[in-house]
Amino acid sequence: MDLVILCTVSVLILTILLIGFLGLIFVIDCDLLLLWKSKFGAKTDSLAGKVVWITGASSGIGEFLAYKLAESGCQLVLSARRVNELQRVKSECILRGRVKEDDVLVLEIDVLDFNKHTKAANKILSHFGKIDILVNNAGRSQRALAAETSIEVDREMIEMNTLSVLSLTKAVLPHMMERKEGHIVVTSSVAGKIGAPFSATYSATKFALQGWFDALRIEQKENNINVTMVCPGPVFSNLLQHAFTGEAGTTYNRDMQATEKRITTERCAELMAIAMANNMYEVWISFSPPLFFTYLTQYSPTLARWIAGIVGMKAIHKIREGNA
Repeated sequence: MDLVILCTVSVLILTILLIGFLGLIFVIDCDLLLLWKSKFGAKTDSLAGKVVWITGASSGIGEFLAYKLAESGCQLVLSARRVNELQRVKSECILRGRVKEDDVLVLEIDVLDFNKHTKAANKILSHFGKIDILVNNAGRSQRALAAETSIEVDREMIEMNTLSVLSLTKAVLPHMMERKEGHIVVTSSVAGKIGAPFSATYSATKFALQGWFDALRIEQKENNINVTMVCPGPVFSNLLQHAFTGEAGTTYNRDMQATEKRITTERCAELMAIAMANNMYEVWISFSPPLFFTYLTQYSPTLARWIAGIVGMKAIHKIREGNA
């Protein structure tokens, strides 16, 4: 009888905990550990004085991360192809943050020009004398069915989203290894945890980053080099305007709508900076349902795949686009 009572109470407690967990997951905008760190962990001001190189800094998450880090007193290297936009971001950093003219270096770079990555890193070292943090943020999304995506687009996406990130990381690693200190931050995606229909190649590029940097984290532990993988879900930005389609040379060219359920760019950048300040391994930044499915995929992949099959491609695509 006592055993029956004990089992009943245990089931009741587990049910209450599960309901509480699900309720929390459906109202927050990031994973539980990141939420905890945002309340009780190290503050972004702890990054003051760090030299941070941000790629893809001319717009979107990279732009607003630059503002957040400028407010925290970081010295910044802003990289992208559009120099005019980088200069605009630099001016805004000086207005908003605790930085002066010499604290922000605008460094034009095409991440696909692999031969110039080491030269770019050396230019930063000549200016600041060190690189504390590399934020691999540059990349492009995709909207096309796998069967309708040309192999040319597959190749372009892998070079842009994966190989360029590896190359830039290798450009700064010797310096960090010599100093026995460094931090590599990568803008991955929830689509790097869950295969996203209508973006199969994009998911492939992000899955590849997850595996490569998980290995690098272990390899460089003895050199005190940290790796943080940032996995956003739907975020407001200009991402869809420049996204790949299935045909080479074309872009998706769609604007996001204010009614869509997405994280604001400012909030995503804020949470990303918190993850950096706390040297977190991996963080998920999203509302649910994507956040819920990320948890489900992480801890019960078979169940997650079964549910995905039931829900169907069109419904999952709507969820991903903030139209749940």
